[in-house]
Amino acid sequence: MLSELRVCNLGVIEELSLVLAPGMTAVTGETGAGKTLVITAIELLVGGKAEASMVRPGADEAVVEGRFDLGDRECVIRRVVPAKGRSRAYIDGSLATIAELSEVGAGLVDLHGQHDHQSLLTAAVQRQSLDRFGSVDLGPLRDARLAVRALDERRAALGGDPRDRAREIDLLRFQVEELIAAQLADPEEDERLRAEAELLADAGGYREAAAAALDALSADGGATDSVGKALASLGERELFAPLISRLRDVQAELDDLSREARTSAEQVESDPERLAAIGDRRKVLQDLRRKYGESLVDVIAWRDEAASRLAELEGHDELASALDADYAKSLAALEKAELAVASARSAAAPALGAAVVSHLPDLALAKARLEVEVSGRAGRDVSFRFAANPGMDLQALSKVASGGELARAMLALRLVLTEGPPVLVFDEVDAGIGGAAAVAVGRSLAAIGTGHQVLVVTHLAQVASWADSHVVVDKVVARSTTTTTIATVTDEDRVTELARMLSGTPESSTARQHARELLDSAKK
Repeated sequence: MLSELRVCNLGVIEELSLVLAPGMTAVTGETGAGKTLVITAIELLVGGKAEASMVRPGADEAVVEGRFDLGDRECVIRRVVPAKGRSRAYIDGSLATIAELSEVGAGLVDLHGQHDHQSLLTAAVQRQSLDRFGSVDLGPLRDARLAVRALDERRAALGGDPRDRAREIDLLRFQVEELIAAQLADPEEDERLRAEAELLADAGGYREAAAAALDALSADGGATDSVGKALASLGERELFAPLISRLRDVQAELDDLSREARTSAEQVESDPERLAAIGDRRKVLQDLRRKYGESLVDVIAWRDEAASRLAELEGHDELASALDADYAKSLAALEKAELAVASARSAAAPALGAAVVSHLPDLALAKARLEVEVSGRAGRDVSFRFAANPGMDLQALSKVASGGELARAMLALRLVLTEGPPVLVFDEVDAGIGGAAAVAVGRSLAAIGTGHQVLVVTHLAQVASWADSHVVVDKVVARSTTTTTIATVTDEDRVTELARMLSGTPESSTARQHARELLDSAKK
């Protein structure tokens, strides 16, 4: 729901802040007070066209902010309209394009009246609405399309042109043979060879280092001798028993180290032939990495993939024949699924039209007609077509000229189609009606308000009396300056506003009594 709306320097609005409630909210006020600017502000939030003329005279820019409560999180949208230059949009503090704003807004708000942002005017939403109403199962059609697309891709990847296929086979065969000849098995081979080459390249140095270490450990005067002298000095004196024990451990460890140093020195041998062979092998591995991957892991993976692709291409004819057979079956399954969906949509269309038409008489559209046309492959082309009066041709909802008739037709649709954005805004829904029709419109809006947040701009008390919340827009003129204020009214203040709407004289006892009766009737 739209939980908060803030507007600055938009038209006659200098600054306005409004906290909105769930359910149905009526927006009322004198003509020219700025009621429609509230709708304009919301329209700007969802990507509506911004014009410099919207900016309050004397101000540099108009700013509209809306906070949407989405249950588990909030979304804050901000739109800035400068007196000069292009407008800017922000979603949760980050700059956004108008296209992004429209995409987000389409999932948040629907405006009904003379506005472009009405999702039910789009063919895609009309089709989705029919599918939900008729419980049309799209699963088999979706699966069939995916199967056809997958086989299309496999057939294309298999190689259709014989010359292209022959060239690819020649290249892959050369590459696979080169990789097989390289006998790659160990992804760590290059690192292992690098360490061995380093040792062989400095074999003399390694031997000298090991010999020097051995000399320091075991030669006369070395570490082993020093420990022996320390033990001899301590003798068998009991006081030094712990120290003697540790020195003996050190002596044993030094003996082990001496043997290991001697073995290491004996094992390191110069081998120029082996060193040259390692260099040649590492060059081969480097060349393979340059061609096929950054690491030997990548090269080995590429070899396996190339071998698989080569086998596939060499068995092309057999595989192509099998794919063609599978493709023919998948096309038949797709056609069957399309016919099933088209049939389901065609069956649901009259029922949806009849359900909507049943609400039209109560909404001052007694002679109106609404039909749902289904055509095209899989019944993909769905169009809600409407005629307000007898003798008129049915036309697409987007072509309906009267904002009031369109808004009431949308209201009837919303009574039947419970899905849609969480916020529904109705403007001009009460144009040209009154009496019982106005009461029916109010009752219908209140019914929709149980599942959506509904904002309705109205000049009829019979509609406003059904609202869960009621806000009044007022115009204040002071020192040749006009500003707009907005406030939520309750109790007697609401009675006063309804009385004004009924008679133009809010102090009239008759009008106030009528206002109370309307409120009481709406509560029942």
